[in-house]
Parts: sequence; structure tokens; C-alpha cells
Amino acid sequence: MLRFFSDVWKNFKEYIVLVVLIVISLIILASNQKPAAKKISSTFFGTFANFASVISDALNITKYKIENSELQKKNVELMLEVSRLRQYGIENSELKDLLGIKDTIKYPITPALVVSKSLSSAQGTYTINVGRSDSVRPGMPVINEFGLIGIVYASSSDYSIVRTLRNIDLSITVKDERSRVDGVMKWNGSNLVIINVPKTYDIESGDRIITSDLSSIIAMPLPVGIVTGLNKVETGIFNEVTVKPFVDFSKAEHVFVIKVVESKEEDNLELNFFNRK
Repeated sequence: MLRFFSDVWKNFKEYIVLVVLIVISLIILASNQKPAAKKISSTFFGTFANFASVISDALNITKYKIENSELQKKNVELMLEVSRLRQYGIENSELKDLLGIKDTIKYPITPALVVSKSLSSAQGTYTINVGRSDSVRPGMPVINEFGLIGIVYASSSDYSIVRTLRNIDLSITVKDERSRVDGVMKWNGSNLVIINVPKTYDIESGDRIITSDLSSIIAMPLPVGIVTGLNKVETGIFNEVTVKPFVDFSKAEHVFVIKVVESKEEDNLELNFFNRK
């Protein structure tokens, strides 16, 4: 509530001062019993009522924007929690015992706005309004309430560049949540694909894809997308798996940076290796 009033004062302080002065003027006019003063007072009270209605609507819009931002952050936190619980359920048959253990892991997240997008066929990037002054640095995952968007590639004091999953220079290690099969996923210019998948691997259409704990960049289970097809190669021993991402990259506006980098040395090695591909 204090935050709401603080934001209201910051955005509408000139209008609030004006309203206070008008109210004082109207009170003085109302105390004057002369007919001319009464007429002016009546006119001003009608005008003020309309003006107050406009101000009230503006305040309500500001309140809803703040509440919407807080709800989006809560949705992201719930998505991360659900991902962890799904992992517990799949990896351990004694789910009830696991759920009885208190989970003390908390992911620190920082909200951000997408200030610009570049979604070409090959180089999908976002610019977001947080940077080194917000303790954001390269290698940190960027998400919204639907799942993984990409990773921070470069940061200035107040802004960062994010390589989205729709960027041919970004490859990440992923896992089939059902079969536990790992693979490397990248953007081929038109689709997200898991490349060089042995034909013996158990991957089916409809399987849910998450980030793999084998990755040194994103070693936490984040939702990525759904398998939509297997491109079977006639010759050779590998298939290519097509994945539909959970995130709509053209519509994402409010995002969150997970302020976790597993290992700076490992991150640099993996980022440089994938960026050379």
C-alpha cells in the first residue's frame, strides 16, 4: 500500500497539488453568500466533480498496473516452484517423502521490461532495462511466467542484451521430462530443434522439454516447450526433434532475470563453445 501511494505521488504530484488548491478555493467561495459568488461556486463544483472523476480513473489505472506487475512476478515464482516439484515427482518414486522435506532453495529474480526487440530469422534478441547496476551479468537466464526466454549475453550499467531461444548463436542443453533423455537444442532459422538425437532415444511428440541439469549455463529445470515432431533422417543414426516453445517471443514484454550463474569459468567455456557453432 505504501508503494502504491509513493508511485501515485511520484506520477501525479502536480495534479494533487492543483486539486488541493482548487478545493481550498471552492471552500472559500462556498462561504461567500453573495449571489454571484454562489453561481461561480456552483459552476466550479460541477467542473471539479468531472475533474475528480478523471483523476480517480487515472489512479485506478496506476493501481491496476502495479497489481498486474506483482501478479506476473508471483506467476513466475509459481512456475519455478512447479518446475522443481515436477522434477521431484519424476526423479524420485517416493514423492510423499520428498514433499515432506522442506525446500530451502530460492531463486533470486529481478523484474525487467523489454525496451526493444530484434526478431530476425536468425538473430533474435531483446534489450531489457536492467544491467550491472542491478547485479545482472552475462550467463543469467531470462524467463517469464510461461518459461525460458533466453540468457543475458552482454550488460551495460543500466541495460542488457538477451539472446533469445530464437537466436542461432545460442545453444542450450535440454531434457525430455518424461524419458530423461538429454540433448542440445538450437534455433535453425525457422524452428527450435534438438540436434543429433540418436534414433534409439525415447522421444515422442507431445513430450515436455525442460532445461537440463547437465548444463553449466542453466542448471535448473526451466520449461522450454513441447515436442511437435521428429524429422527422421533416412540415412545415418540421428534424428532432429522439433520443439514448439512455451513463450510467444513477439508478445513478451515483462520478463524476469534469474540472478544465478552456476560457475563463471564453466559459463564462459560453454558460451564460447556454443557461440562458435
